[in-house]
Amino acid sequence: MPRTPLVLVHGNPETAAIWGKLIGELDRADAVVLSPPGFGVPAPRGFDSSTTAYRDWLASQLELFRAPVDLVGHDWGGIHVAALAMSRPDLIRSWASDALGVFAPDYVWHPRAQVWQQEGPGEASVRELWGGDLEQRLAVTSALGMTGRMAERVAAGMDPEMGRAVLKLLRSARQPAMAEAGRLLPSAAERPGLALIAVDDFERASGTLVQHEWAARRSGARMAHLEGVGHWWPEETPAPVAKALTNFWAELPDPEGASTATARGRVGGRVVCSG
Repeated sequence: MPRTPLVLVHGNPETAAIWGKLIGELDRADAVVLSPPGFGVPAPRGFDSSTTAYRDWLASQLELFRAPVDLVGHDWGGIHVAALAMSRPDLIRSWASDALGVFAPDYVWHPRAQVWQQEGPGEASVRELWGGDLEQRLAVTSALGMTGRMAERVAAGMDPEMGRAVLKLLRSARQPAMAEAGRLLPSAAERPGLALIAVDDFERASGTLVQHEWAARRSGARMAHLEGVGHWWPEETPAPVAKALTNFWAELPDPEGASTATARGRVGGRVVCSG
């Protein structure tokens, strides 16, 4: 029986390059990685980079598959995944997100995001973070807590277009926007979900442990408390996450007629990785 397609969605300020180690741990050379417009791939003309636009973009990509997929998101990719699970459960067999805490009613955006949400200071921050040369961008990724190859890969993909997308995205997500979106969390329970809770994510950019747990319960998601795992786990600590995902999927029924994607190659931010 064909395996359920696996689709991975990354966040900010990342590109698809972050997924290599996780794909290797999962032994899923058939995994499809989707880059949100502006984050490693050009945004289409007129794309407004709002939370709703990214949710609809993700739905349009998943509609290209012949069967429901297993959907996994990191950082803002995790927010897009959860939003998709709330609105188009017909497109997925399961979903997993490490960013559910942002949907809690008492969630407060982290300080850097609050700067981006302000006209003027946000533009200045973007020029500083995304406008430098590679050496300056490496300093930025290091300051964000990235190390090794992940810091290098992310820095290489950071450009002014990504910075502009960040401003639009974060401004569309000013509170109470995320709290209001969180009211739909029970809709995500229509498909099996997994809350990937990185216990050692000390910045808590996507919420506290309590907020993650609250959102997981509201969405009917199982919880994987990942000890020793920080925010940048796709590159730094993929093994515990791969184990949690594998165990989660092993308990799910295989949908009849599961198959691989209808399209291959890089189209609209889509690329099939080889690990």
